[in-house]
Amino acid sequence: MKLTCGVDWAEAHHDIALIDEGGAVVARSRIDSGAAGFNCLLSLIGEHGGSVEDTPVAIETDKNLLVVALVEAGFTVYPINPRAVARYRERHSQSGGKSDPGDAAVLAHILRTDRHMHRQMPAVSEHGRAVKALARQHQEAIWALHQTVSRLRSVLLEFYPQALQAFPNLKHKAALSVLAAAPAPAAGQRLTRRRVISLLQRAGRGNHPELVEQILTDLHTPALRQPPRVEAALGHTVSGLIAIVIAMARAVEDLEAELTRQFELHPQAQILRSTPGLGPILAARVLAEIGDDPARFNDANSLRAFAGTAPVTIASGRSRYVKARKVRNKRLGDACHWWAFSMLTKSSGAREHYDKRRAAGDRHNAALRNLANKLLGRLWWCLANNAPWDDAAAWPHRAEHPHPVAA
Repeated sequence: MKLTCGVDWAEAHHDIALIDEGGAVVARSRIDSGAAGFNCLLSLIGEHGGSVEDTPVAIETDKNLLVVALVEAGFTVYPINPRAVARYRERHSQSGGKSDPGDAAVLAHILRTDRHMHRQMPAVSEHGRAVKALARQHQEAIWALHQTVSRLRSVLLEFYPQALQAFPNLKHKAALSVLAAAPAPAAGQRLTRRRVISLLQRAGRGNHPELVEQILTDLHTPALRQPPRVEAALGHTVSGLIAIVIAMARAVEDLEAELTRQFELHPQAQILRSTPGLGPILAARVLAEIGDDPARFNDANSLRAFAGTAPVTIASGRSRYVKARKVRNKRLGDACHWWAFSMLTKSSGAREHYDKRRAAGDRHNAALRNLANKLLGRLWWCLANNAPWDDAAAWPHRAEHPHPVAA
């Protein structure tokens, strides 16, 4: 008997539904999220005549331990977008009712009726998944660092604006070193020239008399003050935030080093690094989101749609317009945006294409998106044919006298 399996996952448990080819629910169960629950799922499928080879599984995520276990066991797993599940739920009922067991059945029905319309989990290698984990966590760590620096700036603005005058960029080691020694206005006014020189040297800035004078002038400038107890409390807050920023910056550096190491060992690294504008980190992010499954994207258009660089046409009756794609892999789209931006000074062909789009009326971001769309098509060809990037082949219809590219 052919079965389809739907899994509505949660943090503590998962709801399971098995549907036969006639649409009847043959089994329901709730399992825990550990190894015992996974064994129960295997037993349930086996008891009703299903097997690893012929029982596809639908679930609303692609990054869960249960998903990893299912893939490793040999199941064909289909990660279904929750928005699609919501539309399928409305297909069977208009009441608005919802339950976890009901969603498991909806997921199983999706595969029973429309399996051919959905993509199965790509067969990304363990190495590729390691690069993805590092690339995403590195990016998340950078975002968290920026958020913490913004908190630090907000606190300083509340009681210590002189510090922001002295150090506009709070991520610099020199700024963190001096502010750690003088986290409040009173401490800043007590700083001596010798002390500032020592702190700057410790931060690797050496002896810069003009910088020292500027810092002392800004920190010694009379300004409005908070009451002493409030100022002391905010000074403690600044000290804590600076310690967090320093620790987070160190973690970002460690993640970046390991990401670079893992990426350079990947078989596709050489192809990606041959591409102008892709440094090791940006190339690793592209690889992380595309993956290394050769069968994942049948053509360049599939990859472009996945990244969101390909536009969407909305047509109904006499109305027809083209707009940017909203449902996309935002991380890949972001990486492609910066790749296209970098290409403006790395490739005369890319620069010429961008200038043509701008001359045609595109705004900066729209022109970059169109350029990224072209770049992804060429990258897909390089990866599909295991060939390095050839910039001359990427722009076969260039003008005879292109503008020179800045160094």
